[in-house]
Amino acid sequence: MKYYLLLLACCFWFARAAAQGADHLLPSGNDLIHVKVFGKGAPLLVINGGPGMSCEGFVALAEKLSAQNQVFLYDQRGTGQSRLAKVDSSTVTIALMVQDIETIRKHFKIKSWTVFGQSFGGMLASFYAATYPQRTRGLILSASGGVDMDLFSSLNITARLTATERDSLAFWNARIAAGDTSFHARLQRGRFLAPAYLYDKSYVPVIAQRLTQGNAAINALVFQDMRRINFDCKPALRNYQKPVLILQGTDDIIDIKIAEKAHYLLQQSSLVLLPQCGHYGWLDQPALYYKSIGDFLKKV
Repeated sequence: MKYYLLLLACCFWFARAAAQGADHLLPSGNDLIHVKVFGKGAPLLVINGGPGMSCEGFVALAEKLSAQNQVFLYDQRGTGQSRLAKVDSSTVTIALMVQDIETIRKHFKIKSWTVFGQSFGGMLASFYAATYPQRTRGLILSASGGVDMDLFSSLNITARLTATERDSLAFWNARIAAGDTSFHARLQRGRFLAPAYLYDKSYVPVIAQRLTQGNAAINALVFQDMRRINFDCKPALRNYQKPVLILQGTDDIIDIKIAEKAHYLLQQSSLVLLPQCGHYGWLDQPALYYKSIGDFLKKV
C-alpha cells in the first residue's frame, strides 16, 4: 500500500511537471521536434538520458534550472511528442540527433548556449560539442556515459541489485519478452531495476515510473549507430577550451573512472564528486548538485 501511495504521488508530480513550460513543435524535414521552453536568461539546453526516453521526467529539473536561465528541453527523435516519418537505422543516428539540436538552436536564434547532458545525454552533449564547439558556451556532464564507448566494457547495472531484486527483474523481463507490454508489467520491471540507480531507495517509485517510458527500438538503434561509427569524442574535444562541469555520484552505476577520463581530457573542466549519490544527483544530493550547477552557470 505504501508503495502505491508513493507511486500515486509520483504520478501527480509527473502530471504537474508536464503542464509547465511553453511547448513548440519544430519541423525538421518530414519529422517534428518537440521542445519545451522555461524561464528567461542565458540559454541552457538540457539533454535527458536514455536513449529512447522522452524528456518528461526532466521537467522539474528544467524548472529548477530556469530560475536564472532560459532552459530548452526537448524530446529526442522518435520519443515523446517528437515524430519520425519512419523509424530505422537511416533515421535514428547520433549525427541526426546532433542536427536536431542545431535545428532547435537556429529556430530560437541562439548564437551559443550552455549544454547540459545527463547519462546518455552527456554522451550526446559531448558529441554535439565535438561537432559544433563554437555553438557551445560550456558543458555540464551529469552522470555522463563518457566521451567514448569505454563505459560498455564495464557497465553491469544488475550487479547493484539484491538477489531478490535480480530474480524479480528477470521474472518481469521474461513476462515482457513473452508479450506482456502492459503498464503494470513495465512498472514492476522498473520497480525492481530502479534500486540500481539510487543511493536513497525512497525514490524508487520516481525512477520506476521513469523506466516505464523507454522505447526499446530507439534505444537499440542509437547504440547500433554508436557502435557503427565507433563513437569517440576524444580527438575533437582534446583542444576544447570552454568551461566544463562534471558531476559524478560516488555510488553511481557508472564508474568514477569514466568521469575522471573526461576530466583529464577536457582542459577547462572541474570534477565534482557527489557522496552517497547514485545516478540522479538532484534526487540523492540536491543541495550540492544544484549549488554546483548554479555556481558554474554564473561563470559561463
